[in-house]
Amino acid sequence: MSRQSFTPENAPAPAGPYSHAVRIGPFVHTAGQVGVEPATRQARVGVEAQTRQALENVRAALESAGASMGDVLRVGVYLTRAEDFAAMNAVYREFFSEPYPARSTVYVGLNPGLLVEIDALAVLTP
Repeated sequence: MSRQSFTPENAPAPAGPYSHAVRIGPFVHTAGQVGVEPATRQARVGVEAQTRQALENVRAALESAGASMGDVLRVGVYLTRAEDFAAMNAVYREFFSEPYPARSTVYVGLNPGLLVEIDALAVLTP
């Protein structure tokens, strides 16, 4: 199977040697997406706004490869502060419904001003 790279139309070029999304066979994996608005390249303010934007960026990456949020099997969430978990989780529920994807949430260091990063693994079904 060949590996294909995808970049959403409105997304800035990757800042390093990575792809926004990669598809191999029926699987689509996104790079970690942060709460930066693609048009302005500015981080949204607050964890809720950054989570919403990160998930919109995940959606755009998936759609560029022919997938949707409904195809997502697994999500990785990376937060800089444990106290932001409940706020992130409330926004997360707006994007996914039962049965929810499997998910890991870990606490990490991100670039200054960034509070959350999210990636996803999806599978396309015929």
